[in-house]
Amino acid sequence: MWAVAEMRIRLNGKDYETQAESLHGLCRELGLEREERVVILDGYQSDEDLPLHSGAIAAVTTKGELPPEECLEELLCARHTPGVYEKVKKARVAVAGLGGLGSSIALSLARTGVGTLHLVDFDVVEPSNLNRQQYRISHLGLAKAEALKQEIAEVNPFVRVEAETLRVTEENAPALFKKDPIVCEAFDNPETKAMFVNTLLTQCPEKTLVAASGMAGYGSGNRIKTRRIMENFYLCGDGETAAKAGCGLMAPRVAICAGHQANTILRLILGCKTV
Repeated sequence: MWAVAEMRIRLNGKDYETQAESLHGLCRELGLEREERVVILDGYQSDEDLPLHSGAIAAVTTKGELPPEECLEELLCARHTPGVYEKVKKARVAVAGLGGLGSSIALSLARTGVGTLHLVDFDVVEPSNLNRQQYRISHLGLAKAEALKQEIAEVNPFVRVEAETLRVTEENAPALFKKDPIVCEAFDNPETKAMFVNTLLTQCPEKTLVAASGMAGYGSGNRIKTRRIMENFYLCGDGETAAKAGCGLMAPRVAICAGHQANTILRLILGCKTV
């Protein structure tokens, strides 16, 4: 009989030699029944019998079970497009302001696997924050930076979080964000937004700044856009809908804008500068 050639793939974060030619064959080789398994091939989860190829990246786990610690990191990014995680893990991003925008942005970037997140906010978590911000009842009274650090540790413990509880000013901003090549502005207060954007654009022109303006209320989410204002300055939002009496900040629209900012940052990390 002819010997079956083995193929080298990446399985749950480790090199693996397999005689299987497809996902179903690989699962049979691993002794996993169909109803009890989760199978991901090159970022795509499927029950189909997809063909394997040399160098394929596969994740195969048992439903409902915590995987071994040594392969957890690989499984957390198993749904990523191949090649993305290696780049984002090397990145460093600052988020200034950890309210509805900032807390959502930080968690999105943590789920993406950004290597280092620098989180800055002076405030504590209050009950009125919970209608749109990524905190819990158990976080009430905690500094937002520390509460978000705790939350990120539960989502992706492989992200390094530098949490600082202090108020950002025109005087301290340049030194505070000195190490951060990409800075995300996510303040609620319009005056603080303007101060921060002007300070970074004038005193730190080498940095890439992603800011937001206009996401209050419950108007059409399609009005929220991402624009490239300058070489290193991106602005997300509708540009006009500010919070005021009779027009509050609502979770869905704030989350849409935060998604624009987080996606813009991801694209920048991956070398995509167009919007």
